Amino acid sequence: MRRVVITGAGTINALGQDVASTMEAMREGRCGIAPLELRDLERLQIQIGGQVKGFEADGRFNRQQMSLYDRFTQFTLAAAAEAIGQSGLTFSGDLAARSGVVLGTAGGGVSTWDDNYRAVYEDGKNRVHPFVVPKLMNNAAASHVSIEHNIKGPSFTVSTACASSNHAMAQAFALVRSGMAPVMITGGSESMLCFGGVKAWEGLRVMSKDACRPFSANRNGMVQGEGAGIFVFEDYEHARARGADILCEVIGAAMSSDASDIVMPSKNGAARAMAGALRDAGLDRSEVGYINAHGTGTAANDKTECAAVADVFGPHADQLMISSTKSMHGHLIGGTGAVELLACIMALRDGVIAPTIGYQEPDPECALDVVPNQARAAPVQVALSNAFAFGGMNAVIALRKI
Repeated sequence: MRRVVITGAGTINALGQDVASTMEAMREGRCGIAPLELRDLERLQIQIGGQVKGFEADGRFNRQQMSLYDRFTQFTLAAAAEAIGQSGLTFSGDLAARSGVVLGTAGGGVSTWDDNYRAVYEDGKNRVHPFVVPKLMNNAAASHVSIEHNIKGPSFTVSTACASSNHAMAQAFALVRSGMAPVMITGGSESMLCFGGVKAWEGLRVMSKDACRPFSANRNGMVQGEGAGIFVFEDYEHARARGADILCEVIGAAMSSDASDIVMPSKNGAARAMAGALRDAGLDRSEVGYINAHGTGTAANDKTECAAVADVFGPHADQLMISSTKSMHGHLIGGTGAVELLACIMALRDGVIAPTIGYQEPDPECALDVVPNQARAAPVQVALSNAFAFGGMNAVIALRKI
């Protein structure tokens, strides 16, 4: 099997509109969660989120493109341009024919749904734009990345709620490792911060009105975010032959299903995904230094994840550093694992551990080193990125410093 490395990264999220500014915000423990700027905000109980502000879509895309690009697609294209630009790759000939795109999203074009429901039901219009369907479909972002960059190999979208990005990256990893594709563009995006998107999440009664405080005893729910994280996964020999700058190596991935409840997480399902990633990577549990936790800030998720970590890592759990960057950028639902992978790259490449901000009170059920409130300098050789979704769908990625 081939080795797989990451040679490019791009992002746009509430912390920054590129990788450098996002990592700087993570190092500083800066919070991107703020009051939302939405139509009909006064009708929402939840009025905060990790919203991308100051994103000038009109300056990036022409009028025809804007008619085809939902906000989640716009974020994807911006992040993909950064990632592919950093990689130095140009897709033509055999490389274009064999490379692919696999991305994750949970909602796809939620803003487009919201706008057009308003047009029909509120404004009484009997006709919508002819491009509504291609604009809102979940595979729109993957399709537009392939079109924009001439990528003609295996391209598709994965939708597994909050684990979508990690599932997509696991598939991309498998495709490159197997030799089916020399390069895969992967990651995910989401933009649910519109009236309908927030109103739907309100109904679940898992949202905080003031802050995201993962692992803190006084946590009171999750906070939504939006944005994208995109990466270039590349065959190691291909990358080395062209002298690429390698950010880190992807060494394992595993996926599991709780098969128990549609919303309540299972300790066993999460534990099997982490143990599977270690097994796939050929790692001993003692080699792992950092875990980017799913860490939503809900009581059920946080205590279940901590219990699963304790089960998998045993006594080594006390030596692990674990943090949730959702405390800073919010929960990007299907795009969240991709933005969180940046914290793993920062830990491996720079030796900086992103903090869990907003931590106020120790919780006996989350008695692990959650890197509270301030980033930490620490060398890390191996990191895991956890994603555990509604529906009981779990995906864990293992990475190594190179």
